[in-house]
Amino acid sequence: MTTDTLPEDTDLTLSEADRRELVEWTIACAERMLPLFFAERPDDVRPREALDAARAFLRGEMTIEAVREKAFASHAAAREAGDPGALAAARVCGQAAAVAHMAGHARQVPRYTAKAFPGDRSRRDEELAWQRMNVPDRFDRYVYDGD
Repeated sequence: MTTDTLPEDTDLTLSEADRRELVEWTIACAERMLPLFFAERPDDVRPREALDAARAFLRGEMTIEAVREKAFASHAAAREAGDPGALAAARVCGQAAAVAHMAGHARQVPRYTAKAFPGDRSRRDEELAWQRMNVPDRFDRYVYDGD
């Protein structure tokens, strides 16, 4: 798929080049969420390691399988979090890394972001707006309307 081609809504995998472009966006989204996790669990590095693994994938230094393991670990950290914001932030990090394997995981980033701010609609809306404004244009429909 070239950068001029729009992804098919039903294609959960996409090409590696497309996944790499989406990983860059999902990492940026997850980085903004990570402080919510560290506020509750400052010593748990699994979500950070998932993002580091995704970056290593982008540099060609880590296999997709190794990145998936870090994504799974981030989801394990989410299961151990008590605070909804921390849980959602760890999920966003896991989903961000998982995009290296399957592009459809990018669709979960805004969903988990929305769950991160149960008592603060303004902050939730601000974060979701930032994500939407920063998603690569050709992936907007894929991420937000691809269900």
